[in-house]
Amino acid sequence: MQFIEFKEKLKDFAVFSLNDIRKLEADFDLRRLNEWAGKKYIKKIRRGYYLFSDLSINEPVLFLIANTIYRPSYISLEMAFSLYNLIPEAIYGITSVTSQKTNIFKTDVGSFAYRHLKPELIFGYELREYNGYSYMVAEIEKAVLDYLYLNSHLKDINDFKGLRFNAFEFKKKADINKFNKYLKAFNNRALSVRANQFLAYIKYA
Repeated sequence: MQFIEFKEKLKDFAVFSLNDIRKLEADFDLRRLNEWAGKKYIKKIRRGYYLFSDLSINEPVLFLIANTIYRPSYISLEMAFSLYNLIPEAIYGITSVTSQKTNIFKTDVGSFAYRHLKPELIFGYELREYNGYSYMVAEIEKAVLDYLYLNSHLKDINDFKGLRFNAFEFKKKADINKFNKYLKAFNNRALSVRANQFLAYIKYA
């Protein structure tokens, strides 16, 4: 298969995998991928995942890449906080949660970090659309709970102050009933204590 034909067949993929390629041509010569990468036609993101070099990279595309190269996963934690304007700092890596093991991939297009959650805690995300693609981002309530769950050192008001968390934005955007519903689903007493301390802090911040 020539590159022009290859690209035409995969034009609807922002990120494509070896499995995607083998669905097109079962006996595809994988040496062609190294050849095309050497010519800067494609970029290797991680083992078995590629994108076309002329793909415009922006935030939604990075989110799509993050979702695709390590499944199941969704954008959460610090990156979601930034997306919802909950923290003032710029985030330079894409943070996600996954039911796979904790991992990080440093690539030519960015850094992708994943924190492990139990499979039954992979919920509370929404699908967002971009140029015909869709990617998954934690709802604001779940992003906060994911963070509190994975950062057990957060125990009191001083710890919450250290986050420089935008209480106004959280109170404006979050549904406390949904927050409490998701909290109950974690079924974790220590998290419940932290989450209620967080809500008390937010109330008066």
